[in-house]
Amino acid sequence: MPGMYDDRVLQRWLRLEANRMNDGVVAERPTLAALLEMERPVSRTRGGDEYRYDPVVLRSIDERVPASLARRLRLPIICFASIDVPDSCSITDRYAFEALQALGEISTMREFADGRAWIGRAIAYGLVAKYPTAVQVAFT
Repeated sequence: MPGMYDDRVLQRWLRLEANRMNDGVVAERPTLAALLEMERPVSRTRGGDEYRYDPVVLRSIDERVPASLARRLRLPIICFASIDVPDSCSITDRYAFEALQALGEISTMREFADGRAWIGRAIAYGLVAKYPTAVQVAFT
């Protein structure tokens, strides 16, 4: 029988908690262009709740990214946090990465490689604060 501090038990508990915290993460991510066309921009979370986007934030992003990117950018931008990498988050959406560069939030010197880009966790939480409803952190 595994002990209370057995690593497998801890990992299983952390996965359960991460899944619970991810209930608020959007399940279907509409494009910025589609959200701007909605009278009331909403989506559904993984937990089934309504997720309301802030129209002011959406317009602000739209004004600062190229139109071609607005048609491809799916919101919210998801930054993936993992217990395996405690100080960073990954972005696995190339268009999200390009949008953050266009917004001046991450350097154009950074590269999107092997299907992801890494940013500091503090930067990710700063993006959540700066672009409420347009950026989320999901736990893996």
